[in-house]
Amino acid sequence: MLSEHGPARLQVSSPPDKGVVIMRVLRAELALDLTSAKILMRRVMNGECTGTLPEMERLARKLRQSGITAVTMRP
Repeated sequence: MLSEHGPARLQVSSPPDKGVVIMRVLRAELALDLTSAKILMRRVMNGECTGTLPEMERLARKLRQSGITAVTMRP
């Protein structure tokens, strides 16, 4: 899918103090340990988290359900 459609990026515009909520969603959805979730949370908050459109949209949807403003974008 990535080679055919290109990557999508997960973008959040919630304040940095929402990092714990983002980490909680990432841990639940991706079965990550705390350290990995913290690293990925930083990537998400910096706009550096990419993957297939369905993967990024699923995460964005779960983040929105938790009160985080999140969208997927194509570069």
